[in-house]
This record gives sequence, structure tokens and C-alpha cells, in this order.
Amino acid sequence: MSDFSEELIRSKTEDDQEESCVLSGTGMYFPWLQKHIDTVETGGKKEKDFAQTTSACLNRIQEALLKHQWPQAAGYMHSYFQILEDSDSHKRQAAPEIIWKLGSEILFYHPKSNMETFNTFADRMKNMGVMNYLKISLQHALYLLHHGMLEDANRNLSRAEMWRYGEKSSSQEVLINLIQAYKGLLQYYTWSKKKMELSNLDEDDYAYNTASQTMLNHSWKTSVNLGALIQTPGVWDPFVKSYVEMLEFYGDQDGAREVLTNYAYDEKFPSNPNAHVYLYNFLKREKAPREKLISVLKILYQIVPSHKLMLEFHRLLKKSEKKDHHKLGLEVLFGVLDFAGCTKNITAWKYLAKYLRQTLMGNHLAWVQEEWNSRKTWWPSFHFSSFWAKSDWKEDVALACEKALVAGILLGKAYLVQCPRTLDAGEDNW
Repeated sequence: MSDFSEELIRSKTEDDQEESCVLSGTGMYFPWLQKHIDTVETGGKKEKDFAQTTSACLNRIQEALLKHQWPQAAGYMHSYFQILEDSDSHKRQAAPEIIWKLGSEILFYHPKSNMETFNTFADRMKNMGVMNYLKISLQHALYLLHHGMLEDANRNLSRAEMWRYGEKSSSQEVLINLIQAYKGLLQYYTWSKKKMELSNLDEDDYAYNTASQTMLNHSWKTSVNLGALIQTPGVWDPFVKSYVEMLEFYGDQDGAREVLTNYAYDEKFPSNPNAHVYLYNFLKREKAPREKLISVLKILYQIVPSHKLMLEFHRLLKKSEKKDHHKLGLEVLFGVLDFAGCTKNITAWKYLAKYLRQTLMGNHLAWVQEEWNSRKTWWPSFHFSSFWAKSDWKEDVALACEKALVAGILLGKAYLVQCPRTLDAGEDNW
């Protein structure tokens, strides 16, 4: 690793004045580069060879990364730096970002890498093509956060927040908002720790007032930093959750509801299941009417029919007085069990077995037929084959029994020959 990192970050010194070396315009030292530059001509075979060399080198790096061969990838990176001298201006402009992405990945996982090497590499790359400064600063901060260096990450974000180059473009504005939002998350983390401390203090204690004031200061800073980002269309789950938690803590229920409602329903934002989950949980904490909860989960059902909240959705629908809600309750259970990840969900099978009986006793055979007609060609092999019957019976007898009850209703009692205990236990309930 030492060779790679030294080649990557080393500045040219007086001892490096050799004929076989070259210093790029970025101040980075590449002793192996001169022979490549000497062969670069405008047009002709040598320029073609140059392009083929860098392309082949990039392919080798990608292959090494896929195989987690970090030392080999580092070795290939030595040669790939010649892309910085490519005669194609488009390739030359794109090179710093590619080098950063490849180099940071290698340095993150290389067994001989260390914090100092990564930091130096990041600082050099920020100044190699100013258009990448904000993006690299943000990724550098995330690396520091990953290693628990919160203060260093905050300083890094503060420097990036103040950085400007030319007129502020829309892409720069989004990145600056994101940088400010991550600063807000760091402030939220401090606020959250103070909140925990506060819960262990007596309200009459002087320390309580001090901690409370500190929390208020951090919440104000966090609100400022998060506010701009969550108004920008995008998926901002951790930022929204943090912001809403603070709004609720200080009693601003209307503000929290507005943020969550916009996040879930504003058409400018991309479809996001979590937005509806956050809104539902908030309304549930507020003890909102059942109809309101159903309306939120109905949209979630359309996006993710297998979501874990669908069983709760079923219970709400079952309690409703509307017949169409009762019908939807059956559809939701079938929808959950359509997914392979839910085939072992014993609660879903229990609900379906019980609800099928209730539906038939309520003279709604048509509801069952409507759901079963679209599944009768594939559910038997997907859920009720002899292989699954034997497997379920070995692994989970309770699950096997519930599935057998459902199969008995949908396929007929002949199916229950595979599970005789189920017939004995369940026949009286039909």
C-alpha cells in the first residue's frame, strides 16, 4: 500500500528532478508517466494506443475491485493516472471523479491503508478539478463519520459549506443543501444525546436547565440545516425522521404533520414507501381516526403489498363498518402471501384461515372466488405441494396446520390427507 499511497499523494521535491519523471498540472508526482506522455501525438496510431491502454487499465481495475483484490487494483491505478494527460478534453475532465471513486474504494478496503493516507488523498482530489470539490468533501465526511470522527467530519462539512466557485449552479445548490443537512444530522446526534441526559435529570436541577438550553440551540441549528433539503424533491428519510422527532419533542405537532404529509403526498417527490410509514406512525401516535389510518396504509399497500404493516392494515379493515373494506381485507392477506418472503409468516396464514371462514360464513363466496381465480394455477405448487407440506410439518407444525386449513378451504378436504392432525384439529371449525 505504501507504494500506491506515496505515488498518489507525493509532491515533487528537489530529489525528484529526474528525466524519467513528470509533475502533472495538479501537483501530483508520477515517475512512470513521462514515457506515456512522450508517445502522445495528435491523431495517429500512438494516440489510439494511449486510449486503448487506459481503457484496458480501467477494465483491469474494475475486475480487481469486483474480486476484492485491493493490492492488484492499487497497482493498476499507478498506470491509470495517465488519463490525466489524455488529449481528449472530455476524458480529461471526467478523470478526477473516476480516480476519486476508484482510489477511495481501494483505500477504504486495502489492508495496509490508514486514515492519514485516505485524508491526504481526499484533500488532494478536492483540488483536482474544482467541480468535484463539494461531492468529494461530502463523501470524505461520510468516511470520517464511518470511523467515528464526528468533529473532523463536522469541520470538513463546514469548510465545504463555505466553498464557492463561480456562479452557484442548481447542482451546486443541491450539494450545498445536502452538506448542510449532514451537518444538521451531526447536530441532531448531539441533541439526541442531550435528550437522553435530560431524561435522567431532575427538572429543578441546574444541570437540567443547562442541558435544556443546549438542546434548544442544537435544535434551532438542525432545523435551519435540514429545512432547505427536505423541501427539495428527493428521498431524505433520515433527515425527515430527525426533523420530525425534534418538532414533536417541542410540541409542534402541526409542523411535524405538515412535513410528513408533504413528504408522502407531494407529487414532486419520488414514490417512497417509507414516507407513508412515517406518516402512518405519526398519525397513530396522535390517535387519528381509523379512516385516516386506513387511507394512508391503502397507498402503502399499492406500493408494497408485502410490507409488514399490511397485517395491521388488515386488522383495521376488518374493524371497519364498510363492506368494501372487509373485501379489501381479504385481498390484502392474499397479496401478502403472494410473495416468497412471506410464505413462512404464520400470522398471515392464521389471519387468512380465520378470515376465509368468516367470509364464507358471511355469504361472500364471490370474494373468495375472485381472489382464488387469479391464483389457482400457481398457488397450489407455490404453497401447497407435497414437498412443502412435508417440509413445513418438519420445521413448524403450527405453520403446517394453518396452511393446511387454508388449502382445505381453497382446494378441498382431500388436501388434508397430507396433514391428518390438522383435519382432526380443524374440521369442527369449518
